[in-house]
Amino acid sequence: MRARFGPRLEPEGGATLRLWAPAARQVALVGDATLPMEPRGGGWFEAAVAEAGAGFRYKFRIDDAIDVPDPASHFQPQDVHGPSAIVDHAYEWQCADWKGRPWHEAVILELHVGAFTPAGTFRAIIDRLDDIATTGVTAIELMPVADFAGRRNWGYDGVLLYAPDSAYGRPDDLKALVDAAHRRGLMVFLDVVYNHFGPEGNYLGRYAPAFFTSNHRTPWGDAIDYRVPEVRAFAIDIALHWLDHYRFDGLRLDAVHAIVEPGEPHILAELSRAVGAWAQTTGRLVHLVLEDDDNRASLLDPATVVPSGKYRAQWNDDHHHAWHVLLTGEARGYYVDYAEEPRRHLTRVLSSGFAYQGEPSRHRNSAPRGEPSAALPPTAFVHFLQNHDQVGNRPFGDRLTALAKPEAVAAALAVMLLAPSPPLLFMGEEWGATQPFPFFCDFPGDLGEAVRRGRRAEFAAHFADFGAADTVPDPLSEETFRAAVLDWSAREREPHASRLALVRALLAVRRRFIVPRLAALEAAQAEARFIGPVLAARWAAGEATLLALVANLGDGEADLPPWARASRPIWGGAPPPRLPPWSVSWTAEPR
Repeated sequence: MRARFGPRLEPEGGATLRLWAPAARQVALVGDATLPMEPRGGGWFEAAVAEAGAGFRYKFRIDDAIDVPDPASHFQPQDVHGPSAIVDHAYEWQCADWKGRPWHEAVILELHVGAFTPAGTFRAIIDRLDDIATTGVTAIELMPVADFAGRRNWGYDGVLLYAPDSAYGRPDDLKALVDAAHRRGLMVFLDVVYNHFGPEGNYLGRYAPAFFTSNHRTPWGDAIDYRVPEVRAFAIDIALHWLDHYRFDGLRLDAVHAIVEPGEPHILAELSRAVGAWAQTTGRLVHLVLEDDDNRASLLDPATVVPSGKYRAQWNDDHHHAWHVLLTGEARGYYVDYAEEPRRHLTRVLSSGFAYQGEPSRHRNSAPRGEPSAALPPTAFVHFLQNHDQVGNRPFGDRLTALAKPEAVAAALAVMLLAPSPPLLFMGEEWGATQPFPFFCDFPGDLGEAVRRGRRAEFAAHFADFGAADTVPDPLSEETFRAAVLDWSAREREPHASRLALVRALLAVRRRFIVPRLAALEAAQAEARFIGPVLAARWAAGEATLLALVANLGDGEADLPPWARASRPIWGGAPPPRLPPWSVSWTAEPR
């Protein structure tokens, strides 16, 4: 049985509050009054408060020395150092019968709540849901919303992982967003972080140091220790909390390769099994997706319908990196692994999932990376040309629209949005937004200055051709954050209106011609190859070509390869003998 974290409202009134504090001698509850908490064994302390209800604010006093928020707080109205507030999760759902959508229908729009609209709130997103649905997107994915220090942050510095950050609204505001999305047929995914806690506002080391192990250091400090039963129970409870109380359709687990003390069984397997069992009980379709730089194909199974310990899909960085090098010519950092043969890597991605399936990685000092993935269907790989990382980890947060020719980006979109793998767009990409998305945060004092110095030193070392380090946007400046806020009025102007029309048209074709064929395409044999600048790919079952692509990804005309088969055109028309520059044609067998 899972340990119980966080406050519990009792049916007869009042609330029970618990804290796992194995290193504390004594714990008191600080609310309207100070109440000693009873030790319950195993490091647990508990208090029943008859007068506590929704909105009751409290802290825990550790050894009469420090007052801390509840690590399983459901809301922090005064930020990470303030008191926790009890939340009554009863909510009148307008779309209460929503059970979800199947994974193969996923077309995902990743967004940052604070930068998606000028208001930067959960409620403000609701006003844009019709625009999202009209575009042809079927799911929105929120970058992490768990409570972080300050008023602005990417979200990966969360420290109170059950609580939606008050900068975006209250818990009911997030529920209203999810409910409104479901009424429009949109799934809602949440990005969650299990590899570290943020650097400001995490008090666990003071009273529960067993949460961490000094055997492994990470870029964020001591590693989280999932060998400890209470720690893994905490992680699993977080996932079920978001799925149950907020009715999210799935979770994206950030950078799971950075989980260095996963325990046995592996925390990823146990979390997936727990979520799978919960989904079966509730009748909900729930999708778990990984970000995993290790390319572990053995973790993936998009067809799983039982608590198998597997994951629907993985963000496929190989797809992005191959395209980025092909479109921009960049070869620094991790792009060095794709610089010599981006076309070969792209064809492998289209035909068998990962580009790196055990080959040595130059970026990783020739260490092997990845596992064979050819046996997996294309729905196991989420493909993208941009996301928060690939834009925001650049010195100026510049988007692909600032780095590659418009016709080249349009061709890449035509390939990605009609290929069988679920596509992901980064907010504003659908109209070719030019707003940068640089790193931003709101840390105080010495920590903020350390972040500022660290970012500038990193970019000065690795991006020398970008100019002096002091020209990099200040991550602590509100202006840096404001520069990332989307300008929705741009959609009405050229060239953005044409880009939006293109994406809408492509997604309409995907909905009509690709999605109904995905079951057959999952079992198809795929092959892809380049001749010069011409990319040809086909997904076939026996002699029947179910789907075929021919694309000239070059600046000049090129001959149609004689082996490029054509059937029913669904995009770009039947490929002519001479292919225009940056042209894309898709054909499909009649159903």
